[in-house]
Formats: sequence, C-alpha cells, structure tokens
Amino acid sequence: MTQQVDGWVKSERQVERERQRGRRAFRSGSVASASTLVCLVALAALVTNAPGWARVRETFFNVEAFTEALPDVLSGFWTNIQIFLIAEPLILIVGLLIALVRELKAPVFFPLRALAVAYVDVFRGVPTLLVILLVGFGLPALELQGVPKDEVTLGVVALTLSYSAYVAEVFRAGIATVHPSQRAAARSLGLGHGQTMRYVVLPQAVRRVIPPLLNDFVSLQKDTALVSTIGVVEALRQAQIYASGTFNYTPYLVAALLFILLTIPMARLTDHLAARSQRRRGA
Repeated sequence: MTQQVDGWVKSERQVERERQRGRRAFRSGSVASASTLVCLVALAALVTNAPGWARVRETFFNVEAFTEALPDVLSGFWTNIQIFLIAEPLILIVGLLIALVRELKAPVFFPLRALAVAYVDVFRGVPTLLVILLVGFGLPALELQGVPKDEVTLGVVALTLSYSAYVAEVFRAGIATVHPSQRAAARSLGLGHGQTMRYVVLPQAVRRVIPPLLNDFVSLQKDTALVSTIGVVEALRQAQIYASGTFNYTPYLVAALLFILLTIPMARLTDHLAARSQRRRGA
C-alpha cells in the first residue's frame, strides 16, 4: 500500500517508520521532562530543609527588600544597557580593523602587524577588571587636554580595548576559514587586495563568525557590571548601596535576574544561528 503526501508517494513501511520516530521523540521528551522535574524538586527540598534556610531566605529572598530595591537597580541596569550598546559597535569596528591589519602581508606593513599582535597579546592577557581600573584611574591622572574624565566614558573605553582583542581573533579565524581559491579567483578577475577582502572574503567570514561574536557580546553584557569599580552607578553598584544600608542581599538577586533576562535571549539566538550555520554547511 502507498500514501500520497505532498506530491510524494510514501510506502506503508515509510509511514510506519515516521510514526515510530514520532513516538520515540515523544517518549524521549517525556522522560527528559520528568527527570528534570524530579531533579528540581529534589534540589528544592534539599535547600529548603537545610538548617540555615530560614536565615538565607530572609537575607537573599526577602520580598519586601526585592520590591524596594527593584526601581533603583532597574534604573542602574539601564546604564549597563547603554554602556553595552555604545561599546558593542566600537568593539566590532576596532576588532575588524585589527584583524585586517594582521592580514597585511607586504613587508612595509610589518610595524603595523607587530603593533596589532602586541595589542592582542596584551589585552587578551590582562584581566578585564585590571584594564578598567588602569583606564579609569590612569587616564584622568595624566591630566591631558581632551582626555575624558566621565566614568561611563572611561568604562566604555576600557571595555572596548579589552574586548576588541578577542573580537579581532574571532574575525581573523573567520577570515582563515575562507578557502584560498576564493582569493585566487578574485585576483584572477583583477580585484586588488582591498577589493578581494571587501567583496569576497569578509562577507563569507562575517557570516561564519556571527555565533562566536554573539557569545563574546553575552560576556560583554555581564562585564559591564565591572565598571562599578571606577564609580559608575549601574545595577551592581545600586545593589551594593542598598545592601550596605540594610544588610540584606536581596538586591544582588534583583541585579542577577535582570542580567539573566537579558542574556538568555542572546544565548538562545546564538544557539539558533550556530545550528543554522551547521545545517547550511552540512547541506
């Protein structure tokens, strides 16, 4: 026997195999959901039955403190978002320029390549927190004309310096994945090095590195909290101010939830783009 489906003729055996796959998928999903629920219930029982749970609940899960701290922490979180939105395009531009400089092969560009390599090595080696402290306190101390003294601006500069080194390596890895035959074909058509990179190499490289770039920006969104060390009043700093006055740490939970609400959609988008890219390469 056969069955007509969307213009294709399927045999009875094929239809039965598809039904079996559907049943197996449903069974696997049910088992996964049940096991997850059991683990969550067991974890909740373990935590709530701990000897110090009453004190932890009052200190970290106080509903009254949560509602009181939410407006201030939320206003501080808007500063985190602003820093992220300003730093992200700057990081993309600086990182791409560094990657392109490292791709210059002519001997005359050796000093620029050496500077680009040194930049990447230094800022990938120094922790982001130290970069923020050095920039936040070091630049104003120079007292040079035109050097910004605003803490938010200094925080953006520090994050841009640090993350551009990582993004440059991501771009360079994407450029390396483009087969040399693509460049040879472009050269045979009379395109120069700049035209080859602009019209042939970069469009392919950028599409391939979007998932790892989004991963870096998930980390960037979290690291915007580090600018509180130079005096920026953002979400973490607002939580610290409230906690130091009330000795209740629920505001830290408020800040954590706000960061989670922002980073989870970005993480899922990264997973979706990575899976789509893998499917395209498989096709």
